[in-house]
Amino acid sequence: MGYIPDTDFVLHDVEEEQKEQFLFQHSEKIAVAYGIISTTPLKLIRIFKNLHVCGDCHTTMKYISKATGREIVVRDSNRFHHMKNKVCFCRDYW
Repeated sequence: MGYIPDTDFVLHDVEEEQKEQFLFQHSEKIAVAYGIISTTPLKLIRIFKNLHVCGDCHTTMKYISKATGREIVVRDSNRFHHMKNKVCFCRDYW
């Protein structure tokens, strides 16, 4: 299991390193990190977002669900993304 940031989702004209830093600051990644440290193990994590989830965050959430053994549900402006064991039930459609 290995995560590599997909900088294609960063639309700013900056260096590759800076693009990775932008990706690490997305709100849903911060929210899932907070959910992991503030809830009991194996508890479902729910995240509600009023914007569209980018592809990199979608992939990250799938990896986190596998690494932590947790279910993660992300509601964005279009649909629910229910991740479990590195699989999203939206069939990677967003």
